Amino acid sequence: MRIALFEDAAAAGFGPIGHTRPVFELLCGHFSLRERLVRFLEVHEWGVFVRAQLAEVYREEQPEAFVNDHAWLAEGPTLLINGRWLPTADQLNQLARLDDSVAGMCDGQVAFLLINPFETALLGDDDFGDPLLKIAGTRTTVEADGRWIERPWDLVDLNEELLKQDFAQRGQHGGKVALDGAAVLGDPQQVYIHPTAEVDPFVVIDARHGPVFVDADVRLQAFTRLEGPLFVGRGTQVFRANVKAGTSLGPVCRIGGEIEASIIHGFSNKYHDGFLGHSYVGSWVNLGALTTNSDLKNDYSAVRVPLEGEPVDSGSTKVGCFIGDHSKTALCSQFNTGSSIGVMSMILPGGELLPKHVPSFSRIWHGQIDDQLDLEAGLATARVAMSRRNCDLSPAQERLLRRLYLQTEQERYDAIARIRAKRAGFSIVRP
Repeated sequence: MRIALFEDAAAAGFGPIGHTRPVFELLCGHFSLRERLVRFLEVHEWGVFVRAQLAEVYREEQPEAFVNDHAWLAEGPTLLINGRWLPTADQLNQLARLDDSVAGMCDGQVAFLLINPFETALLGDDDFGDPLLKIAGTRTTVEADGRWIERPWDLVDLNEELLKQDFAQRGQHGGKVALDGAAVLGDPQQVYIHPTAEVDPFVVIDARHGPVFVDADVRLQAFTRLEGPLFVGRGTQVFRANVKAGTSLGPVCRIGGEIEASIIHGFSNKYHDGFLGHSYVGSWVNLGALTTNSDLKNDYSAVRVPLEGEPVDSGSTKVGCFIGDHSKTALCSQFNTGSSIGVMSMILPGGELLPKHVPSFSRIWHGQIDDQLDLEAGLATARVAMSRRNCDLSPAQERLLRRLYLQTEQERYDAIARIRAKRAGFSIVRP
């Protein structure tokens, strides 16, 4: 089976967590969509169509993938799948039995379609949306069971459902039998602990409200409490933490304090006490001691999130913060409800509630945004942080970060201008 995932125009709507990765590589449940498809379908070749600036890094990270390769797509029938569509388990199983007579539609958009080689000439280089709708018009349309993701909080809201789905789909139950003083609450068959995981005495695993999956080489330190549904990724270490339902961690994270209904990508640290709730954290992020976010307004109203500086109504009352790759927070950083923190930002708090919008490659100094972050110093810090996990900042990754730095320059300028205008007692009206 050949599959190809593609990003559509709406893939740009995920703010800082989508700047450095395609939308189908965003974690939800145990996997990203791409990982889920490759794992559960009989895929022998796969390709992707992504934003041009991500192509070089993606080729490096996924050498088996055909990236933005229209010639490869024309070599044989290929199942095209929109990277923002998260299928149900039943729909995922049905994808393996498709023929070219049908197109899967979800809320009026093409979720999947088996495209024939001669039809690939109709596809554009940048956006498959309209061409796929025309091709779908020649098919019998069927309802595609699943959900669209459009904003970063959608991933957080769907995470609990996907955690249950992925646990059931993997079909692994029980795992390690001897827990040496740890306690399992609820059905032991709703807990999987990989044989290589280390579980100290006085760890509590609560599966009464959902399954718990602990992957290979995880370490759970004494006095940790895990509440399902929950996923702890490979090589992650959890230190005396209270991790509540709806959370995905890892791989290779360092976790402490209190976490609720949040997603943390690989190689990020929240080692110390502090609360993280209803939030999404990218890779190579370090949250300093007592870093805490709010995820509920005092008046219980819906939360607006300033994605790239533009307030967007989430329609939800429970929304935390969204933090891009390589950002760092210092001691006692305090994030307001619905905060957006860009890529490679440096948060140096001064005891005040932080701005809700922190642009990429900017610095918070004593509670105020400035543009004094030294890009070369930031890249040097990234190299050091990655070397501590036996990884390198590749030339391709560095080029992507440098491009993002230039692309987000106007966002930084606008954010600083708004703050200065607010101090002066007037507001900026955009044309």
